[in-house]
Amino acid sequence: MAPNPISQRPIGVAIAGLGFGEAVHLPALQNVPELEPVALWHRRQDRLDEACSKSGLKGYQCWDSLLEDSRVDAVIIATPPAPRFELAMRALKAGKHLLLEKPVALNAQDVADLQREAIGRGLSVAVDFEYRAVPLFQQAARLLEQGAVGTPWLVKLDWLMSSRANPQRAWNWYSQANQGGGVIGALGTHAFDTLAWLIGSVGEPQAMTRTAIAHRPDSEGNMRPVDADDIALINVDLGTHQGGTVAAQVALSSVARNGRGCWIEIYGSEGSLVLGSENQKDYVHGFSLTLQQGGDAARNVQPDEDLRFATTWSDGRVAPVARLQSWWAKSIQKGHPMVPGLAEGLASQQACDRTLTSR
Repeated sequence: MAPNPISQRPIGVAIAGLGFGEAVHLPALQNVPELEPVALWHRRQDRLDEACSKSGLKGYQCWDSLLEDSRVDAVIIATPPAPRFELAMRALKAGKHLLLEKPVALNAQDVADLQREAIGRGLSVAVDFEYRAVPLFQQAARLLEQGAVGTPWLVKLDWLMSSRANPQRAWNWYSQANQGGGVIGALGTHAFDTLAWLIGSVGEPQAMTRTAIAHRPDSEGNMRPVDADDIALINVDLGTHQGGTVAAQVALSSVARNGRGCWIEIYGSEGSLVLGSENQKDYVHGFSLTLQQGGDAARNVQPDEDLRFATTWSDGRVAPVARLQSWWAKSIQKGHPMVPGLAEGLASQQACDRTLTSR
């Protein structure tokens, strides 16, 4: 990436999308000194007015008007998946740095097009793979890099959530495959990125998917068909950072009543590493990391001092997002490539696309 420095003033950031954007990105932004929230965008005027009244920020319903605001150097796009590509491409062409929620787009080709545009314009684009910013995940990565389990032989990732187990939960974009809904977009994008980061590149998957809850009520109480998957079972080879491959098994579900949460198990020639949490409502609180080497007893591992959060919130999502935002700010200021960015977003989306076509 060509240097694209911004002066020492805070980088003006607009937020598009007021679900995760208002609940998580906004409080995170307010705690990153290099960034300054300056505007909000939403398609619905009533929702925009409500958020602006709470935050005191200027609101836009017109995307072009937002992009023309000279205070806006960068945009966080936290809308549902379907409109992200068009909004992101227009923002890049307007010279704005981006932080994108995932999935970045509905297919890998669109992600590649965004990557090409961003590189050509020297713009920093972050992708919110926030598990890379969680201390115990970072500690696991450090231990694996140090060879704590030797050569990885088997990887298991179970992400069994109950967020959509209630069949009365409303039909919306998440229920529609062509809108980016489903468990592969919601959880698979994170899972594939985490595996690529911790272990190595994701190969050709073999997948089985199911839609357990086939109909949901819309806002008027009418039952609407659901065609987005809510269960996915995936077998895949990972090309390890050390060379060679390792077998991985991934189980994803958003309808697992009393599911076990998120667990990653890595078994190697010298030991095993288990990272997981039963807490289904928090990205940080509840995770544990256990290392067992040789014939020794398993021991709990805490994050090294340099990996711990200086500040935490009752909503555990805010701290890792704030950390990732701070990496993004440094990327913008110094003109360095952003990691995780569109290269990681593209690799994850390619794995998701291959999973969907392997069924």
